[in-house]
Amino acid sequence: MSRIKMKLQKYTLLHLLCITGMLFCFACTEDKPKEVATAPAIASKNPFPFYKDIEVKPGLNFEIVSWGKGVDSIGGYQILMSDSIRNNYRSAAVDRKGIITDAWNMDLDNDGNPELYIQLLSKKNVSDLNVFEYAGSDFNKISFPSLSANQKKGYTGNDKFFIKNGDLFRSFPAKDVADSTKTVTKTYQYRLSGNSFSTSEVKPDEENTKARK
Repeated sequence: MSRIKMKLQKYTLLHLLCITGMLFCFACTEDKPKEVATAPAIASKNPFPFYKDIEVKPGLNFEIVSWGKGVDSIGGYQILMSDSIRNNYRSAAVDRKGIITDAWNMDLDNDGNPELYIQLLSKKNVSDLNVFEYAGSDFNKISFPSLSANQKKGYTGNDKFFIKNGDLFRSFPAKDVADSTKTVTKTYQYRLSGNSFSTSEVKPDEENTKARK
């Protein structure tokens, strides 16, 4: 009986050694996994031609996002309102004819409702404004006046909108009506009342007086 046990132990040991040797051979001959070539990451181009986050007050933000494929001057933009304090979120989609160059907020009529001013380059050197007032959870578009025939005398574009002392102004170079070889700067002030704009020209003397105030 003891001889049988010894033989079994011998065969068992031999089997184990054989199996171990075979596994070692397989491990040596097995193909190593091939390294996968990875292409370098390419940063994607910003899909939005214009983006700006405007904080009116803590918790109340308006984001302006412009989009469009093909011709730069044609597309759309969206106004996104986030009122995180009241958990209120609204948006408005607008068709765009022009390239958005800037956006800001004001309360020009002092009624407590923020107005959003979106500046667009409608032609090569001609700027315009889209104006929206946010009131009662709605975006109300306010028509911004075009230059009248009298205001456009000598007009050559290159408008600049700017804010001074809480007021909105527009200035641009114009050919002097009396002497076409000379260039003068015209400046107009815009006032808002009852969702309607009015315009008045600011003469150089008046402009200097306002600047001193």
